Parts: sequence; structure tokens; C-alpha cells
Amino acid sequence: MRAITIEGGKGPAEALKITEAPRPVPQPHEILIRVAAAGVNRPDIAQREGNYPPPPGASDILGLEVAGTVVKVGAAVSHWQAGDRVCALLPGGGYAEYTVVDARHALPVPEGLSLEQAAGLPETVFTVFTNLFERGRLKAGETALIHGANSGIGVTAIAMAKAAGARVFVTARGEAKCATAVRLGADLAIDVTSEDFAQVVKDNGGADVVLDIIGGDYFNCNIDALNEDGRLVQIATLGGNIVETDLLRFMFKRLTLCASTLRGRPAAEKARLTAAIREQAWPWVEQGKVQIPIDRRFPLEEAAQAHKWLEQGQQFGKVVLTVDP
Repeated sequence: MRAITIEGGKGPAEALKITEAPRPVPQPHEILIRVAAAGVNRPDIAQREGNYPPPPGASDILGLEVAGTVVKVGAAVSHWQAGDRVCALLPGGGYAEYTVVDARHALPVPEGLSLEQAAGLPETVFTVFTNLFERGRLKAGETALIHGANSGIGVTAIAMAKAAGARVFVTARGEAKCATAVRLGADLAIDVTSEDFAQVVKDNGGADVVLDIIGGDYFNCNIDALNEDGRLVQIATLGGNIVETDLLRFMFKRLTLCASTLRGRPAAEKARLTAAIREQAWPWVEQGKVQIPIDRRFPLEEAAQAHKWLEQGQQFGKVVLTVDP
């Protein structure tokens, strides 16, 4: 099969090369998927640069989410069959014509949704669900502040928070991105190039939950923006991972700080999370309440160009690789 590999093991985007690789064979608990499209995410860039190695036993091929058609099921799999349209969360292996995944980590592609659209769902939906709703405990009527509105995480969080009945504030860089965020459902979009987001949030009632992919200088501003009993959920550190703060502010506001990653979680935990999403969040997708825009599509052999585009930070929505049948 064709797959994208990293020449030299790590390097710049140009290190991504299309090569021939062995087609994976599903283990008893796995399904083999003919990939139609694969999502491109910032953790892929981190792995390409040598900063985010795959967990033990995972494929060293990039790609954490795909959509496609089941072509073979393992001997212990009973709830999927050949021909099913699925999207799946992977520990790796998505940038290829075929991939295998634990059958418990796949979800059905809803009617009316293309496989390209579905390919951009798993990594972001799983991340937003576990962090905004399970850890952040966001409820209807509360206010969520979401940083990086134009990212895959950002657009997914806007859609899921609105589907849950929350008020949504977002940050973005530039008026155009803020305007797009409002069109996608955000109640308030703050241009961080010209506005103090913490002050704007406080002036509009404060936030109950902050979902942050930036870290760095945003950390103390997040504390300012949160209401009493607020929750700060840290899921990335694009702006830096070393911060200094005054813990008394946490204490006086009774704040909760939590953080997590997704890729390295045990298979059983991912299976639990898949089941929870199938029950609680997937109906939003099936009903059209959660629709994630695709910013750009690149053919598999142009994975390097896809990485370069994502690195520029100008996207609004998901970037996907398409795989010819």
C-alpha cells in the first residue's frame, strides 16, 4: 500500500515522502479500514519534528484519525462487518491507504456525511468531549472560553458547546477569523491582536470553563477571566509550557486546573470514551448540530504541503488528506 513516511525519522515538512509499506493485518480485536481520508493535526507535526513519539506498539506512520470503509474484521469482532462506513481514532497509521484500529475505537459515519467530513471528527471530537465536558464539566447555561477558534479543536469546541446549550466566547487573531467564528456559532469573538481577552470576558460575565491550547502568557489571563468555581483545562502549550502564577488567586476563586493528553491513554479507556461519545455526543453529529468545516483538502502524496499549511496557522477548520480509491 501507499503510505507517508518520515525520511530520516524526523525533519521538516519536506521529509514527508510517499512510499510503499506493508498492508497491516488486523488482530482479533481490530478492523482493517480502506482509508478514504485522514485528518491532519498539530500532533502530527510534533511527531514529524521528533517531539511526539508514538506510544509503544503503535504504527510509526503519522495520522491519528481516518474515515473509510471496513474491508476485514478480526476474529473477535462482532459489531462491525465489511462494507461499514466508519471513522476512527488511531494511535498512528492514518496517512496510508489502509490502517488497522481497535474495533472499539471506531464510530459509524452518519448518513449524509461524506467520508472526508468524517475524517476530521475523531481526534477533535474525542479531545473536546473528554476535556470540555468530562474534565471541564461544562453544562447548559454556562460560559465556555475557547482559545484558537480557527483550529480544528476550536471549531469543534464551538459546535459541541453550542449543541450542549452553553454560551461560547472565543479568541482568534484578526477580525476576519473572529467574524468567521461568530458565523459558526460563537456568541462573542475576541481579537487578541487588539483586545485584552481577559478584560473583555470579565466585562461580559466571565467564563466558567476555559479550554486552552496556548499556555504561556495566556495562563494568568485565563485565571483573571474565570468566574469563581471556574475550571481551566489545558490541552496544549503552543505559547509555552513554563508559567509562573500566584496560587492564592486559585484559592480565592476556588478554581480547578486540569490537563490531559489523548494519544497515550490505554485502549480500554479509549473504548470507554468512544462509548460515551456514541451515546452523548454522536447524536449531535447525526442531527447536524455539530458540523466541522473542512478548510483544505490535499491528496495523500501532498502531505508535506498540508503540514506547511497547518504550520502557517491560517486555516479555519480541519485539514484533511484524501486517498484515491
